Parts: sequence; structure tokens; C-alpha cells
Amino acid sequence: MDLQLVVSDQIGSVSAIMVRPPDAWLLYVLAHGVGAGMRHRFLESVSGALAERGVATLRYQFPYLEAGRKRPDYPAVLQATVRAAVAKAVDLEPELPIIAGGKSLGGRMTSGAAAAAALVGVRGLVFLGFPLHPPGQPGTSRADHLDRVDVPMLFLQGTRDSFARLDLITDVCEGLEPNATLHLVEGGDHSFAVPKRSGSTPLQVLGELVDTTVEWARSQVLGRVRA
Repeated sequence: MDLQLVVSDQIGSVSAIMVRPPDAWLLYVLAHGVGAGMRHRFLESVSGALAERGVATLRYQFPYLEAGRKRPDYPAVLQATVRAAVAKAVDLEPELPIIAGGKSLGGRMTSGAAAAAALVGVRGLVFLGFPLHPPGQPGTSRADHLDRVDVPMLFLQGTRDSFARLDLITDVCEGLEPNATLHLVEGGDHSFAVPKRSGSTPLQVLGELVDTTVEWARSQVLGRVRA
């Protein structure tokens, strides 16, 4: 289902897509990365695979891509868009538990919004490759806000991700325990592509990502609600 999402009077509206399977038990508000919008084949594949497992998704554009620009908006604009998307998700599906996050920049802006003030209705965050630092510039300052996020977080990271050196992302997640879960995709880069010698196919990697998300959500999100 194609939607229009109003961010604010000043920022305007952006496009969004809701995919809701009939047996939905969870809704993932899913943001895109820097250079590829909500219709990128990776996000399309994630959304389709999650739907097969009963997870609805709400994907949306950030304003800069909606306007055809390449340079990302300021964080305040991106985080306002995250908040608008979450509010739309709650409005559309008030009975479904909600998680939020996304690919790279989209995940980081979601966590930034959640650190600034709780995302009402969101029970957990899922990062598809958290961009801990620019390639070749290792550091952890981009994670400084994560200790202010008050919901469980799942980090799905490739072991060859040039945006998150393995030892650094491991240390960050360990420092956030028990609120953070790190799942490593062996051989995966920032796009979760793995070398042919790994023996894994793109479809198998996709299955690993969505199965891990589903298992985590059932134990860390729904499990906490029931407790």
C-alpha cells in the first residue's frame, strides 16, 4: 500500500509503503540508507521475507531523496521524519507491537531520535548495518547516544563491514548489555554481501537476517511485554 507521510508543515510530506501480511504479529518501521531509497532491492527483499514470517513493514523516504537530492538532510530533519513514520505506524496499526530502525543511516537516525526522546509505541530497534564510523576512520563517537536508548536493540553486522570495525562494534555492544544484541554475518560487508568462497548465497544471508530479527523480536520484545 502506497502512502503519503506528513513530516511537518515546514518539511512537507514523503512517500511510504506499507506491506502487511494477513497474519501480521509485528510491524517494523524500516528506514533506508544514504544513497538508496525505500524501493532499493535490498529493502524490498527484507520486507518480502519478513512478510513471509508475519512481520509487516512500513518503509519511507527521507526528504532529500524524495526531492531528488543526493546530500542527506540535517539530522534534525531526518529524525523528525523517523518520528513521523513511527506515529503513522501507530495510527495505521494500533494493535501491532512496533520495532523501528533500518539500513545504515536510517538505523542511526532512528536511534538518534530514540535517544533524544522515546519513540512512542516502539518496543525495540533493529539496525541493518549500524554505521559506527566512516570507512578508514575507525572510532565510536557515533555510538555515544546509544546508552540513552531505553528499548532493546539488535545489531545485524557483517564481519567485513568497513563502516563498523569488528572489534569496535563488539565493544560497543558489550558496553550496552543487556540492552544490545549483536549478530554477526560471517564474511558480510556493509551491504551483507559475502564472498563466493563463504558458501552462502544472498538468499541464505537474507534468511539469516530476517530469521534473527524474528527470533530476537519474539524473545526480547514480545517476551518482555509478557513478563
